[in-house]
Amino acid sequence: MKILGISGALNHDAAIALVEDSKILYASHAERYSGIKNDSRLSNDLVRAALDYGKPDRIVWYERPIKKKLRQLYAGQYRTAFDMNEMPKKYLSNHPILSKLPIDYSSHHYSHAASGYHTSKFQDAAIVVIDSVGEFETITIWKGIGEKLTKVYSQSYPHSLGLFYSAMTGRVGLKTQEDEYILMGMAAYGDPMRFYERMINDFGITIDQNTKPTDHVITFTENLHRGCKWWAIEYNTEKDHFDIAAATQLIYQQALCRIVREASYRVNSNNLILMGGAALNCSANSGITDIFDNHWIMPNPGDAGSCIGATQPYFDNRIEWNTPYLGHDIVGEYPVDDILTSLYQGNICGIASGKAEFGPRSLGNRTLTADPRGDKIKDALNDIKRRQKFRPFAPMILEEEVHNYFQMPINIRTSPYMQFVARCKFPKDFPAICHYDDTARVQTVNEKQHPELHHLLTKFKDATGCPMLVNTSLNIKGEPIVNDTKDVTRFEKYYNTEIHISKS
Repeated sequence: MKILGISGALNHDAAIALVEDSKILYASHAERYSGIKNDSRLSNDLVRAALDYGKPDRIVWYERPIKKKLRQLYAGQYRTAFDMNEMPKKYLSNHPILSKLPIDYSSHHYSHAASGYHTSKFQDAAIVVIDSVGEFETITIWKGIGEKLTKVYSQSYPHSLGLFYSAMTGRVGLKTQEDEYILMGMAAYGDPMRFYERMINDFGITIDQNTKPTDHVITFTENLHRGCKWWAIEYNTEKDHFDIAAATQLIYQQALCRIVREASYRVNSNNLILMGGAALNCSANSGITDIFDNHWIMPNPGDAGSCIGATQPYFDNRIEWNTPYLGHDIVGEYPVDDILTSLYQGNICGIASGKAEFGPRSLGNRTLTADPRGDKIKDALNDIKRRQKFRPFAPMILEEEVHNYFQMPINIRTSPYMQFVARCKFPKDFPAICHYDDTARVQTVNEKQHPELHHLLTKFKDATGCPMLVNTSLNIKGEPIVNDTKDVTRFEKYYNTEIHISKS
């Protein structure tokens, strides 16, 4: 049986996964085909790309639209709530093939939890889901045993840690539902204590401090769904914004620790799975790794990744997760020698080869790369990507070398999907990949995970003694990651950057 999972549509970052008998045939984001960042609409090209792998027997939608409409009414979003064009069946009528298929519905937080648990290798786990809001839920904890998921904790709108983080993203002039990761990066430059108490008091934030299960881990007296651009408006310099970001990150970190401890109180397992858009906060993730022994964060933990988990109830087995490379395929051999030639000349170059990554982070197939030792590389890359100068870049490093160069978080031996940050042991030697606080969002690479990328890193190390390269997504700020050869041609033309594609 083939099931087409759809998620993010009519909200943000629409995505599709086609799954057959627990095997993922294809998964990608609408934005990669439309060229519109975080596109909420299913493009015809995306649908056609999925159907190239076979016609599905049915569709499953990642949330329950009636419950979502009720929450929108409760929140005062009357125009959206009464817009019946925003119902899945009505919307899918725009796609003739899909409109003829039967459609079922999952629940928002279940889809998150299932995407995490059923792609993991764990036979039991505590699953924590944190996002802005699903239908009503904002935080859930689940117990996974064998094939079964059971919800053991739920917290609902308007008490939302995700909405708080997004509201503060908007407060410092960034784009909500898109630039939260920039706020995370800004936090390293700020003084968290300058605004911490005021933020706690003005928003009525209470983080439960009990060492036993509770009904409400974090509560707010202020509903931040519509943002808080009015808050502390007299403070609006760059330093103010850095300090606000630092306080936001500290409160989020404290709340995350308490939520994960709540999961440890309620679920008897050594394994933690973290899901929801909040799971992309790699800085905070690194502060909770001492609570459980083992950890899994699916490479696409936000709404887009839920298109995979929503399909799982239709299969007898767990989802077969082997790779994050699930999207459009630029067929051919990985261009190792061409890349090395550019790197040895001291150049920045792009890589567009094989199947595109499913998720917000490039992992070697749609990547801009360079030698991390160059003291001008960071500024040059930020110029290419049209980003703020303070923004850091990530390293991809041979897995067998990572502990020689980075102090990894407790219980984290490898990080193949850039889900954690680690402190660099030699920050002055690698200025292109170290943040202001000497940390880096590390991607470890082994031969099984990506043999061609491992080969590239090995040859670069053999020639230079350096076992890592810069890895940042092949796009510029505000645009989706490059998808196909047409995108490659456009990028090279407009941004004057050499990109190496698969060799036939």
